Amino acid sequence: MAVFVRVADLGSFAAAADELALSATMVGKHVRFLEERLRVQLIHRTTRQHSLTEFGRTYYERCRAILAEADAADAMATDQTHALHGRLRVTAPVHFGRHCVLPVLLDLARHYPGLELDLSFSDRLADLAEDGYDLAVRTGTLEPIPGLVSRRVASQAMIVCAAPGYLERHGRPATLNELIHHDALAYRRSGPVPPWIFPADGCALSEINPPSRIRLDDLDAIADAAVAEAGLAWLPRWLVRERLRRGELVDVFPDEPGYMYDVHLAWQQTPHLARRIRVAVEALAAALPETMA
Repeated sequence: MAVFVRVADLGSFAAAADELALSATMVGKHVRFLEERLRVQLIHRTTRQHSLTEFGRTYYERCRAILAEADAADAMATDQTHALHGRLRVTAPVHFGRHCVLPVLLDLARHYPGLELDLSFSDRLADLAEDGYDLAVRTGTLEPIPGLVSRRVASQAMIVCAAPGYLERHGRPATLNELIHHDALAYRRSGPVPPWIFPADGCALSEINPPSRIRLDDLDAIADAAVAEAGLAWLPRWLVRERLRRGELVDVFPDEPGYMYDVHLAWQQTPHLARRIRVAVEALAAALPETMA
């Protein structure tokens, strides 16, 4: 099968012979053996060129898949007998990457001295193939992308929070609709300010655009502004957990279910996923739900 596939790939018995370090005669014998065993012709032979028969094209695709799986099985066995090593390139959103992803990967690097980390924290959606990343961490809705495999590993709850001093001066909103009467600290990088999203009855979602005089492009800065009593903020709970614990901020609607942003890991589709990527995926999948809790 391997010889037949190389002949089909290269379009020549002689070229396949050179690559496989076999004689052209031996390459021809391999292909003829397959044809005799299958009792069907795989390759049209002329003095000038060789081309696959209709069945040969179908058989060729099946052979490629079988050989790829065999290579993957061999590589997986090799992985089990070698220490984790090599460079792992990961891209993640800025704040989620720094606060949630980085501790997990640093712990991984401590356990595997041969592992190199190359991390990029950016809210730009990188192209894994073009930019050369092994793994991407994405938050929010992830649309299917051809050639990528994704896995949902956690969900982060969004909450409305404010400083006690702000609520004393302006009152505490009793319902979500009352948010329009309060100052919001808005997150915006470009374009319009995105709405605050809340679960509603059934599968519907409620979107609210509270007025905002202060707009920032940094979530930590929004949390700091909320502590400074500048307005209400809609932020991931994990980001303000310590501020809530210290009483610098309070959850404005503790009985309301927060909107859940999913967290996905994405990597390029391949017959054999490198062990360093598999180990990173499993480590993040194990740690992030606890971080989000």
